[in-house]
Amino acid sequence: MRISWFFGIMTITVMLLQAVMLGAAHAQEFEAPPLVMDIPVMHEEAIAAGIDHSYTGPWEYFVGGGAAGLDCNGDRRTDLFIAGGTSPAALYVNRSQTGGELRFEQVAMDVEPRLLTGVTGAYALDIDNDGHKDLVILRVDRNLLLKGGPDCSFANGSREFSFEGGREWTTAFAATFEKGEDFPSLAFGNYVDRTAPGTPWGTCHDNALFRPIRGGNAAPAYDAPTPLSPGYCTLSMLFTDWGRTGRPDLRMTNDRQYYRGGQEQLWRIEPGSPPRPYRPSEGWRTVKIWGMGIAEADLDADGFPEYALTSMGDTKLQTLDEDAEEGRPVYRDIAFERGATAHRPYTGENTRPSTGWHAEFADFNNDGRLDLFIAKGNVEQMPEFAAFDPDNLLLGAHDGRFVEAGDLAGVALPTKGRGAVIDDFNHDGMLDLLVVNRGGRASLFRNLGGRTPDNPAPVAMGNWLQIELSQIGSNRDAVGARISVKSGNETRVRTIQVGGGHASGRLGFVHVGLGVAERAQIRVQWPDGEWSAPYRVFANQFVHIDRGAASAQYWLPE
Repeated sequence: MRISWFFGIMTITVMLLQAVMLGAAHAQEFEAPPLVMDIPVMHEEAIAAGIDHSYTGPWEYFVGGGAAGLDCNGDRRTDLFIAGGTSPAALYVNRSQTGGELRFEQVAMDVEPRLLTGVTGAYALDIDNDGHKDLVILRVDRNLLLKGGPDCSFANGSREFSFEGGREWTTAFAATFEKGEDFPSLAFGNYVDRTAPGTPWGTCHDNALFRPIRGGNAAPAYDAPTPLSPGYCTLSMLFTDWGRTGRPDLRMTNDRQYYRGGQEQLWRIEPGSPPRPYRPSEGWRTVKIWGMGIAEADLDADGFPEYALTSMGDTKLQTLDEDAEEGRPVYRDIAFERGATAHRPYTGENTRPSTGWHAEFADFNNDGRLDLFIAKGNVEQMPEFAAFDPDNLLLGAHDGRFVEAGDLAGVALPTKGRGAVIDDFNHDGMLDLLVVNRGGRASLFRNLGGRTPDNPAPVAMGNWLQIELSQIGSNRDAVGARISVKSGNETRVRTIQVGGGHASGRLGFVHVGLGVAERAQIRVQWPDGEWSAPYRVFANQFVHIDRGAASAQYWLPE
C-alpha cells in the first residue's frame, strides 16, 4: 500500500519536470567543455577488500543508507561504519597497506544487536573531548550515541550523555561547537511522522537541536532538545558559516514529496538564543525541491561558500548573490552555467530524470580543482525516473565548469546509490570512494591514478597535501576550522564540518590537490576565529598542525 501511493503521486509532477528539463539537457551537453584533464581510474574492489554489505528494508529505508569514516584505533587510517537498514550495521577496520590494494576487516561491536538494525546513517565526532571518535547513529525509532574507546571499541553512551534518542524516523545530522561551549551542539533531521493522521502527506516531523547542558570536566547532557519547527522532511543538514560572521547557521534540504507549505530552510543559530528560520524579509528565497543531500565548497576562494543540493531531476548549485547586502542570505542558482545540473543519466539510453542523493566536493585527480561526486539511484521502482541511474563524477575544469567523467572513470554501475565516504583509504595521496547502495552490495572504488583520452593507462596525477588539525581542551579535531592552502597564485579553501551529504560523513585528514605545485603555504582559521601563522610545506605529504605550534609536522604512513 505505501509503495503504491508513493509512486502514484509522482506521475503529474514528473511529466512537468521532464518537459522543463528536455531543452536544458541538450543545451548543456552541447556546451560541455572537452575532457582535457586527468581522468581518475576508479577500480571497484569491495568484495576483494573484505566489504560485503547491503542496505536493505521496506519503505522506511528507501531513504538513508549512509556511512561514517573515522579513525577508531589511532593508526590514522580511515575505518568505516556502514548502515544496513533492516540488515545489521557493520564496522570495518582499515587494514590497507600504504599504496596497495584496499583491505578491510569486519569487527564485532559490543552493542546490543537490535540497536544495530534500523540504522539509516552515521557521523563521527569526539563528543566528550577524550581523544576517541564517537559515533552518532541515525535510526528509524531511537537514535544512539556510541562512545568510542581504544582499538575501535564502542559502547552505548546514550545514558552517559543523558540522550534519550527520540522515536522519530531520523535521516539527517549535523554538529557544531557554539561559541563558549566545551561540547558540541547536535542537530537531528527527521522525516515523516508515520503515526500522524493522514500520514505521510503533510506529516513531517519537527527537527531538533540538542545543546549541551553541562560543561567543564563533567560529561555533556543532551536531555533538553529544542524543537526546530516547522520541520519539512529533512534529508540533509549542515552547520555553515555562510556569511563569514564566525557564527555558523544551520542549513537544511527538505523533501517536497511530503511537506505542505514547506521549502528549503536556513536557521539562525545564535548562542544563548532560540533558533529561528531566516525569513523572506531577510533575503531568504523560497526554493522547493526533493532535497536529499548538501555539499559545501568555496569554489572561488572568495570566503563565501557555494552549496550543491541534490534532488529528483536537476541538482542545484547555489552561490551568494553578488548584490546581496551583508547578513542577507540571498542565493542564486549557477548549476546550469557551471554544467552541474546532472539532471539525467549521462550514459545509456534512458533520458528520464535522475535521482540524486549524497553530494560531496573533492579533488579526485589532484589537479587543484574541486570535483563533485553525486550518488544516484532510483528511489525503488519509480517508472517515471531513470532505472539505470549511475553515480556522477563531475570533474572541475579550468574555466570553472564541471565535466562528466563517471563512465570513463568507472563509477557508472547499475546500482542504487545512497550515502558515500570519500577518503584516501590506502594513503597513496589519491582519493578513493565508498558508496552505500540500496538493495545491493556497497561499492568500494580504489583510485589507481589518472589517464587522458589519449593515454588509457593509469599514471600518477597531480601533487597533493593531506592536513590534520588538533587543539587541546575542547573540540580537539577543530570542527568549524577553515584551512587555506596557497600555492603560486592559487588559494584553495577547506572547512572541517560534521554533517551534510546523505546520512554520511567523515572526520580525519583533509585532502587538497595541488596540481603541479611542489610547495604550499597553509594557514588555519581556528574555530574561534583566530588565524595561525603561515606554515610552509612540501607537496605530497601528510601534515599535522597542532594549534600554537611553531611549525607543521610531517607524518609518514607505514
